[in-house]
Amino acid sequence: MPTKISLTRYLVEQQRVDGRIPGDLRLLLEVVARACKGISHAVTKGALAGVLGTAGSENVQGEVQKKLDIIANEVLIEANEWGGHLAAMASEEMDSIYLVPNRYPQGEYLLLFDPLDGSSNIDVNVSIGTIFSVLKKPEGSPGVSEQDFLQAGAKQVAAGYCIYGPQTTLALTVGDGVAVFTLDADQGSFVLTQEQVRIPEDTKEFAINMSNMRHWDAPVKRYVDECLAGRDGPRGKDFNMRWVASMVADVHRILTRGGIFLYPWDKREPDKPGKLRLMYEANPMSWLVEQAGGAATNGRERILDLKPGKLHERVAVVLGSRNEVERVTRYHLEARK
Repeated sequence: MPTKISLTRYLVEQQRVDGRIPGDLRLLLEVVARACKGISHAVTKGALAGVLGTAGSENVQGEVQKKLDIIANEVLIEANEWGGHLAAMASEEMDSIYLVPNRYPQGEYLLLFDPLDGSSNIDVNVSIGTIFSVLKKPEGSPGVSEQDFLQAGAKQVAAGYCIYGPQTTLALTVGDGVAVFTLDADQGSFVLTQEQVRIPEDTKEFAINMSNMRHWDAPVKRYVDECLAGRDGPRGKDFNMRWVASMVADVHRILTRGGIFLYPWDKREPDKPGKLRLMYEANPMSWLVEQAGGAATNGRERILDLKPGKLHERVAVVLGSRNEVERVTRYHLEARK
């Protein structure tokens, strides 16, 4: 029977043998993984622990918060509060950044996270997850300010997500491909189950919210219409549509077997560049997808090259199998001519 490789051992090897990550980053990622185990436990309890339903409050984006949104956010804050590896955090659920208290040593890293992506699915027991991104604090900065977080996604030093479904699974990149770990309930630790994940360049699956079709821009409608035309259309093959309404679940499916995910700009709120959050969702997911051989754009530009102007900036997202993403991006660029 092959030896089980734990997340801790995997990270130690990344640090010791390959020298890809510093020790402080390794320890920070272990803290994030422990927090995800705590969130997984709360999600599993569900109605038994009285954690389902809304919390009667809104987050900074004006969205109604679920009880588990708040619980997951607190778990991540408390997991890192002792510091040593971290300087500050930013969360989709918080208005501004959270500084590590002065009573703890300040680290060199900045953590951004969506504590519970897909929370609209909580009460119906559909897969949800935690998305996280790690940046290095800019050198020469005496303290930590919101400006320190406003770095392009290409500056990430680690990114990943933990999906709470039939299994609790952690996908992680530190810039050398994507590794996947599954939580072993008996052992109480994440165990490596897949290395060097690769997304097929071609696919027959697309994921988009079809109820918004009437609001789409012409390039998106063109692409989806061609997919729906199937074998008799210009693509010459049949496509299947998949949509979970949980970005973690949709991206995990793409990492597992390929596909394309679209959450485009639309005409409902024309002044907003998109719906998803650049720093909490799009950047970490885009880096994971690129590290697995896929591509990610906002329809025109590579997402990881975008320089955020504010903490809760939104963006359109097209990511997944490279050839499909390049096709959608080409349609957008052609429409601008």
